[in-house]
Amino acid sequence: MARRALKLASFATVAAATTGFYLHSNKQLDPNDFGVVRVGRAVATVHLRSAKRLRDLCCANRGTFIKVGQHLGALDYLLPEEYTHTLKVLHSQAPQSSMEEIEQVIREDLGKEIKELFVSFEDAPLGAASLAQVHKAVLQDGRTVAVKVQHPKVQAQSAKDILLMEILLVAVKQIFPDFEFMWLVEEAKKNLPLELDFLNEGRNAEKVAHMLKSFDFLKVPKIYWELSTRRVLLMEFMEGGQVNDKAYMERNCINVNEISRNLGKLYSEMIFVNGFVHCDPHPGNVLVRKCPTTGKTHIILLDHGLYQDLTDNFRLDYCQLWQALIKADVKRVQKYSRRLGAGDLYPLFACMLTARSWESVNRGIDRSPVTAKEDVEIRSNAAAYLPQINKLLNNVPRQMLLLLKTNDLLRGIESALQTRASASSFLNMSRCCIRAVSTYQRSKSISLYRKTQISLSEALSLWQISLYELFLRLKGSQLGNWVIAFLSWMHHSS
Repeated sequence: MARRALKLASFATVAAATTGFYLHSNKQLDPNDFGVVRVGRAVATVHLRSAKRLRDLCCANRGTFIKVGQHLGALDYLLPEEYTHTLKVLHSQAPQSSMEEIEQVIREDLGKEIKELFVSFEDAPLGAASLAQVHKAVLQDGRTVAVKVQHPKVQAQSAKDILLMEILLVAVKQIFPDFEFMWLVEEAKKNLPLELDFLNEGRNAEKVAHMLKSFDFLKVPKIYWELSTRRVLLMEFMEGGQVNDKAYMERNCINVNEISRNLGKLYSEMIFVNGFVHCDPHPGNVLVRKCPTTGKTHIILLDHGLYQDLTDNFRLDYCQLWQALIKADVKRVQKYSRRLGAGDLYPLFACMLTARSWESVNRGIDRSPVTAKEDVEIRSNAAAYLPQINKLLNNVPRQMLLLLKTNDLLRGIESALQTRASASSFLNMSRCCIRAVSTYQRSKSISLYRKTQISLSEALSLWQISLYELFLRLKGSQLGNWVIAFLSWMHHSS
């Protein structure tokens, strides 16, 4: 694959040089005459055609294939845009089970017909995903619920599908030695049995709701255990707009910056402090709404089948790494990247984590916003460094794989809301990292003096962050502009 890429690059260079000679003798410039443009368009067309075929394969085989297709669609740092853009539709346009199939699963698992359990049950699903679909219904006692029903054949086919994917990937690797995607099959083997058990999903929902109960903006649907099984999950019905729907937020007077800030708080708390992470935050699983009675904005977190438990050692190394990235401390970036399995590829690892160029990492990722030019550079480099990226993905701890996917999904939301790389998100991450490291250090310290010292250092660091945040808010406010203008006037007049 790398050899082919080099041949293609050489061909593009020759074509560009030839075209340059032609244009030198002609006054009118036509972009279609550029060799690079023509080659690039041809390559993009091949990628797009292959991506559509892959999407159609996933839709035809359903179940596990769609799940893997969704995962591939989130790998913005690894795959060409034609693949990620095409496969992203699998998050919201997965094939549906028929009403007869849904009735069959409910009958087998709950022992009753739909008419006996519900006053009403909407035939059209609210959403269809790779493993299940959700219907709105009303119970006999008047409660409105969301009924998540597993596609009937997923359980039986999942093991066969994973084996088939494993055989296909081994065959592809024989042709393209740089194509290292076995980690994807390994993750599917580990996670699918958990995602196919809806009782496990219900327990995850209750655990995260309790764990993050201090966040009054977070809403997690209540589980109705009396009517839930491994294939049927009954939940409190909650509705809202998708978290990436900026137009919905504008219509409902929802502040996109507040949503982005609160989503960052939520995930920073899960990743750095608790080590229990919801790993599927695609827009269909994260809704927003404004409460009509209180006027408060809520984030509704759905689909709790896929979580990652982080070990303390991994979590703390990850905290230290992000602190180093935010402070642009390259030596510590190198140290903690190596501890997380990146080895000599730590610059590439830092770029994958932040979706920023190495130049931006060195300068400080909170210093300047992401530009369109930098985004293009990241994608171009991803294609060029495919073997190194695959090597990294095979070397890092398995816990890192779902975090990389989660990071990319969250970045996609920030891009849609145009809040990406805002300073507030990095400040919230810094707070959580400081709290997590300090809590761990206190737990390992016997001396009361040392514990007090750690607490004072923690309080000072958090105070410094709050002071800096206040400065940024003043700087961006009308009052801040007046103060800056006044100080400037004082300086010039003196």
